[in-house]
Amino acid sequence: MAGFSFRSAGESHGEAILAFLEGVPFGLELDVPAIDAELRRRQGGPGRSARMNIEQDRAEVVAGVYRGRTSGAPLVLRIANADRSLERLPPLHRPRPGHADLAGAQRFATSDVRPVVERASARETAARVAAGAVARQVLRPLGVEVAAFVLSIGGSEPAEVPLDFVAAVKRRDLSDLRTPDAAKEEAMRQRIEAACRAGDTVGGTFLVCAEGVPAGLGSVEQWTSRLDARLAAAMMSIPSVKGVEIGEGFGNASRLGSEVHDPIHGVSGEKLFARPSNRAGGLEGGMSNGEAIWLRVAMKPLSTLRNPLETVDLRDGMAGSPEPQRSDVCAVPAGSVVGEAMMLIVLAQVFLERFGGATIEDLSAAVRQQSEHRKQRFFVEGHSPGS
Repeated sequence: MAGFSFRSAGESHGEAILAFLEGVPFGLELDVPAIDAELRRRQGGPGRSARMNIEQDRAEVVAGVYRGRTSGAPLVLRIANADRSLERLPPLHRPRPGHADLAGAQRFATSDVRPVVERASARETAARVAAGAVARQVLRPLGVEVAAFVLSIGGSEPAEVPLDFVAAVKRRDLSDLRTPDAAKEEAMRQRIEAACRAGDTVGGTFLVCAEGVPAGLGSVEQWTSRLDARLAAAMMSIPSVKGVEIGEGFGNASRLGSEVHDPIHGVSGEKLFARPSNRAGGLEGGMSNGEAIWLRVAMKPLSTLRNPLETVDLRDGMAGSPEPQRSDVCAVPAGSVVGEAMMLIVLAQVFLERFGGATIEDLSAAVRQQSEHRKQRFFVEGHSPGS
């Protein structure tokens, strides 16, 4: 299969969560401990449920690796569930407001929403994080780095993210809330603790940033090939995500064009073009423009509440409360890790689509070749477009 693709399988309380990856180039030395480290990042942060004390996520390579390197065949990773109680769990007949329960019950015409709950659970995102960790190993040698930063929780004042990417990551990694702004961390923590005491939940926002992405990834050819659309869809697929902003998207809507668009400067050296601002968030016309890609993502509060909202029993229509379920008070830090993974997966897809390469060496050579080709094509006296 051409390109890079990812699918997942498994239930929240089933035997395991599985990640299926196709198109991973041959010869990648797969760093499994690095995948496990990403899985641990996903499990961290205040406000997580007791299940995070039960699960010790580790990736088991089931297929697609020969003597430590990817074989070019489909790569399958298995993340075992410590809680494998699915067949012993009781049916669920009272859907939770805000969850997939009722919509799924109507889709399948069933009064037992347990099968919907099991697949809709954010436990599935463990597969995404594992797949994203593989994508990171494909992209990092090409100079691409992706990181996410928690900006706010429960309506707290948004954090400031340092413009220096490396500094921002270092500061973020000192925080269990995964925010680079230590001054805003305590307010975020207080929102989580207050919600916990009230039997409630809180959402928040995070930023996902990609550095080192070359210009021209994505396409204007079809709506399905636009990189901004693909990244937005990837973020919107994360459980509890309800909004995605590219660059200063919502702020730009109230400004004049002269205040919004990023001027273009020609420069010498490795980077052919420079922008004094990046309000476009690194994406123009459905393609990367060579600047850092910035996406702001909004997560709603989780729908499982200790003091639940009213609902109805799907068997008889009588009013009642949802059956108790184990859940987080806040999952925004974990959501930011999933956001990183989803951006990495999409970027790996567009890299393989643009540059091809059956092997890691082929891919790296194709990226270097295009970089050199661009240097020869732009700002050369006597050169005309298309010549």
